[in-house]
Amino acid sequence: MTTPRGSSSSIQACAWLGGAMFVAALAYYAWFFYTLGTPAPAGTPVGAAMAWNVALFTLFAAHHSLMARSGAKAWMTRALPPSLERSAYVWVASVLLIAVCALWQRLPGQVYVLSPPAAWLGWAVQGLGVVFTVAGGRVLDALDLAGIRQTLTPRASAPIRVVWPFTLVRHPIYLGWALIVFGTPTMTSDRLLWAVVSTGYLVIAIPWEERSLSAAAGPAYSAYQKQVRW
Repeated sequence: MTTPRGSSSSIQACAWLGGAMFVAALAYYAWFFYTLGTPAPAGTPVGAAMAWNVALFTLFAAHHSLMARSGAKAWMTRALPPSLERSAYVWVASVLLIAVCALWQRLPGQVYVLSPPAAWLGWAVQGLGVVFTVAGGRVLDALDLAGIRQTLTPRASAPIRVVWPFTLVRHPIYLGWALIVFGTPTMTSDRLLWAVVSTGYLVIAIPWEERSLSAAAGPAYSAYQKQVRW
């Protein structure tokens, strides 16, 4: 395997550690979302907790949007080897996600609890969300998303692959996220706030991401937008 010029074993080690942090952050988030199924005791100051939680997630979302912009990427490549640009993004995003989960202020109250057979429908929706997320990640290349591939194989921008689930929606991982967080049969106040804030951010972020993808891929992405409307 050819190693990109300017890279080293330390660069690859940093990328692999970043990938491990990425997996750890996702695992910690899964545990965190599970714990949100039990509401906090009554008496918690709801207004202050909600404001704190929204501010926390806004910090995470701001990093996600700003570091994904071309100007931020150019700044990072001046401070780091270009092959570590994605890895640096993954490192910071993973640490921030862990911080958001760890510092989240719990809310009292339960919105609803579905019992079988209605609960089965909720689990099915969540399962479909997992399918969209995993399938979308496989098409995009998990090692690429984790910032590892860039340190192993030098290559130009990946071509647009119009295969399932990208034949159905242009952002299947985002759709999967929404299905998972809203499909839960046990909806507490915590889970509802998390679902609304996180999915609302994705809805706001999609037009920005579309513009970035159009700028990077040019006419190819415009053709894809016409082919897949959702």
